Amino acid sequence: MNTSLARMLRVRVWRRVRSLLPARADLAEMGRSPRRDLLAGLTVAIVALPLALGFGVSSGLGAEAGLATAVIAGALAAVFGGSNLQVSGPTGAMTVVLVPIVAQYGPTGVLTVGLIAGFLLVALAVLKAGQYMQYVPAPVVEGFTLGIACVIGLQQIPNALGVAKPEGDKVLVVTLRAVEEFARTPNWTAVALASGVTVLMLVGARLRPTVPFSIVAVIGATIVAQLFRLDAAKPIGDLPSGLPAPALGFLDLSAVGSLLAPAVAVATLAALESLLSAQVADGMTVGQKHNPDKELLGQGLANIAAPMFGGVPATGAIARTAVNVRTGASSRLAALTHAAVLAVIVFAAAPLVSKIPLAALAGVLIATAIRMVEVGSLRAMAKATRSDALILALTAAATLALDLVYAVIIGLVVAGALALRAVAQQARMDQVDFIPDLPGEHSAEEHALLAEHIVAYRLDGPLFFAGAHRFLLELSEVADVRIVILRMSRITTMDATGALVLKDTVEKLNRRGIVVMTSGIRPGQRQVLDSVGALDLLRLDGREYASTPEAIIGAHTYLEDAGVLPALPAHSVRTSVQEHVR
Repeated sequence: MNTSLARMLRVRVWRRVRSLLPARADLAEMGRSPRRDLLAGLTVAIVALPLALGFGVSSGLGAEAGLATAVIAGALAAVFGGSNLQVSGPTGAMTVVLVPIVAQYGPTGVLTVGLIAGFLLVALAVLKAGQYMQYVPAPVVEGFTLGIACVIGLQQIPNALGVAKPEGDKVLVVTLRAVEEFARTPNWTAVALASGVTVLMLVGARLRPTVPFSIVAVIGATIVAQLFRLDAAKPIGDLPSGLPAPALGFLDLSAVGSLLAPAVAVATLAALESLLSAQVADGMTVGQKHNPDKELLGQGLANIAAPMFGGVPATGAIARTAVNVRTGASSRLAALTHAAVLAVIVFAAAPLVSKIPLAALAGVLIATAIRMVEVGSLRAMAKATRSDALILALTAAATLALDLVYAVIIGLVVAGALALRAVAQQARMDQVDFIPDLPGEHSAEEHALLAEHIVAYRLDGPLFFAGAHRFLLELSEVADVRIVILRMSRITTMDATGALVLKDTVEKLNRRGIVVMTSGIRPGQRQVLDSVGALDLLRLDGREYASTPEAIIGAHTYLEDAGVLPALPAHSVRTSVQEHVR
């Protein structure tokens, strides 16, 4: 039996894995518009080169790590990912997470973290976790992006000022120390190069959006630094002419336990940013729709392979993906071309690339950070509701003060709490006037007696942990009456907390000698009520009714038996009640 179960499980897992692998249709699309895709890939490579170099330097593993990531991860994610348009590689958001990991565990620790994160992403793909990206609220995404942009910009301050990067893993502290160091020994050459590159990119993007001003600015800054022999403009330094051979020499199995938590953070960020980027690409096109689980698999395989070549963890890159879409890409061939062009640069132009000033790369990343901030989107989100504005601000502040994963968790928790509060406020308990005009010469007296001894409430909306106490506990303090009728047909949802509070309320009323009758309990609510023992209490002595008219008749009968009301013909009461409720 166990052998059969194991075989069935293996078959199911294999089918799931096979469904995530590239289909023939995915590869066939690469031959439909090859010229457009090749041109788009070349353009993206030109844009990606300074970014890959800059993020490699910022991560602490060096420019060569950024290039290796762009080539290896970019190619694998393009083939195995779930988007035809996604471009992957090193990103600023990932760099933010990697800096403290490098400071604590060193370069080999980062490579191990990337490897573990890759396997975690593959596991998420097999478990179909990609679909849950759609539940991340927009204010969390906007606040996350704003916080990342601020952190990326602040990370570049040391290189932009031409000072050595101070010690520290908090970006605000490092920035402050860099400014203090610059005040003691100013390096205006670095400031001029960084400022010139930033201004050229920002102004050029407005005037000529189709021109890749990042590479133009970097080439210009490098030529100026070489012609005028600007020693203060520190270059990247020597780069290897090619990619290293794949190896696992960095892997220390004894350290895996301590690196698991950082790996979870990296995997979480890689999943979040990659799926967000693929979503953005879908929104920029007509007819394109990514597969989130395949995208997680592609990113997982990319992050398993990249560390073997000395690369840092990678994700889908929103900026490069947007350039890819705008330049007319229609298939994976464009992203593959981008990786191939960068590989050629690594092998053929490493000596030239090594002369690029670090200040110029800092300018590229500062401009990129500024362009990440969509002022219109932030303004719209801030004006939407107070809750949206609060979530956005908290997520952005947490990104700056803590780290990206904590920021997203805080944003999601606050968003969830505010959403529950809003839903709970929709729940209402209204006293309803249901007393019909009874027939006969004593109908007015009967009406007064019924109104004196019976009160009815209609429960509307959700009855769950976030809102049940608010009004049900008020019900237990109802003025002295003999019978309370609860109309429950409009309860939209009920959880165990709501059922327990309802049970507690009924018990308190019963202890005061007040009979509780109910009507309209839905089938889906019975299991919850039964699980906490509330259903038996509500059914006590046949006090549960299918409809409100029947509950009113039952209440009248109870008062008759108690001698409070004179007996009336049952059919007269029933007819009058039904006509009134109808």
